Amino acid sequence: MGLRDPQSPPMSGTKGRGYANALYGVADYLVLPIGMLLAAPFLLRHLGTAQYGVWILASAAVSSGGIVSGSFGDAVIKYVGDCRGRGDWPGVIRIVRNMISINLLLSGILATALWYLAPYVTRHIVKVDLELQTICLRSLRIGSGLLLMKSIESVFISTLRAFETYGSTVRISICSRIAILTSAIVLTRCGRDVVWIMVATLFISTAGTLAQALALKKKIGSFSPMPSWHRKTVSDVAAFGTFSWLQAISSVAFSHADRFFVGFFMGAPAVAYYGLCVQAAQPIHGLISSGLHFLFPHLSARLPVAPLSEIRRKVATAFKINVALVGTLSLPLIVFGSRILTAWIGPAFGQQPLLMFPTIVCSFALLGMNVTAHYTLLAVGHVRVVTYLNLLAGIVMLLVMAMLIPNRGLQGAALARLVYGPITCLAYFHLYKIIWRAEPHTFLPQSSIYKVAATGTD
Repeated sequence: MGLRDPQSPPMSGTKGRGYANALYGVADYLVLPIGMLLAAPFLLRHLGTAQYGVWILASAAVSSGGIVSGSFGDAVIKYVGDCRGRGDWPGVIRIVRNMISINLLLSGILATALWYLAPYVTRHIVKVDLELQTICLRSLRIGSGLLLMKSIESVFISTLRAFETYGSTVRISICSRIAILTSAIVLTRCGRDVVWIMVATLFISTAGTLAQALALKKKIGSFSPMPSWHRKTVSDVAAFGTFSWLQAISSVAFSHADRFFVGFFMGAPAVAYYGLCVQAAQPIHGLISSGLHFLFPHLSARLPVAPLSEIRRKVATAFKINVALVGTLSLPLIVFGSRILTAWIGPAFGQQPLLMFPTIVCSFALLGMNVTAHYTLLAVGHVRVVTYLNLLAGIVMLLVMAMLIPNRGLQGAALARLVYGPITCLAYFHLYKIIWRAEPHTFLPQSSIYKVAATGTD
């Protein structure tokens, strides 16, 4: 018999909680890009363009590894949401402990790869300056440890989000990001280099992970954070999570791998300017994705009990909001964005390709259109469709980028990003088929994890 969670919100009254979660998701996302843009002029002036580019690359390496190693987070949200709907709290703890094992395994492999590939990456990005090569090498290797910590933290964050209460986890994330940016400014002001910033980031992230664990303890009660390996639970989670993992690889291609392409072909200073454009434009997709993220755990919990008409109504409403947000966020940036960045960063930015930033804005607007289909397909268990489309989009984008950057430089990198979004939007054809043209029983997910949660033991 499952334990009852006295703090779990009731299934009714989800509309108000959905709005609150949307606001929390937006706030969580906004802190980092806004903070980076505000700090950019100061950091560029004190670090220099080359070191700033190294910091972006090291952060991209950690973020990429974190996305891949923590990509089973969608499986956590789905199956913890399932357990929550059935009141199976021991099943929640079982999933958490097994996910820590999976994430540590994945992040351990990636951290080791980053450690040993760091010299190779450094030599190709920083070709002449030996001092900068040392800074780049040490920063990437510190990122290996940071990657391990981020993978553990992602388990706690995903579990908390599965309960549709984003408040506590978002407040911790915001505090951590503000502390990291503040430490970067202070250390840079004191004459320290990127290595010191990476060390400070590691310590702050460790504290943030502990805080997330305590927040989860308040939600589900005392639990052991020690890794566990329950074969059946791992097998069931992996059935969903493996596709989510492949999807994360394609996401990395759009979010971070492009910066490595720019670095390999054009060097660290070019990464600094390109990275600033991406940071300024990615809130278009990031805000929409963060704001509508609650749709995933909400639909996961509602599918077993809600009529199909309700699911259709929620999806249709989400899509209308999705389209309105894309237009509202992208049009001002397309028209005024380049001028604003030139005034903020300095005249050097104005010397970059004229259409680079508007093109990058359009790429994020096209990607932002797929958010509703993305989360709905995950909630109904059709993760394969999402995965295959994202993998195809990532592969095509990188191939086009490899062809265009040598001839067209940064403008070529920006143009290559345009192919990603339209490919992922093909998910709407599948969504229409399973929601509007099929009978309810043809898409309601039924996982064997339901049977395991009540009887399995660690």
